[in-house]
Amino acid sequence: MTALPQQMISAMRQRGFAIRTHQSYLYAVQDLARYFHQPPDQLQPGTFEHEHNIQIEGKPTPARTKSI
Repeated sequence: MTALPQQMISAMRQRGFAIRTHQSYLYAVQDLARYFHQPPDQLQPGTFEHEHNIQIEGKPTPARTKSI
């Protein structure tokens, strides 16, 4: 196990997180790393903000444009 997952697990243990939460958080980080094709410890917060803005500012969906 690399340093990042060990640090995450240590922090979650200190805060009393359940084992299932450990698994979920570690999976989420691994999934993000796969999506961005980078090791988890090299992901930068700016990358996530850019992706989030693209999703929010993207083309309007029918649900967004539907009148009430």
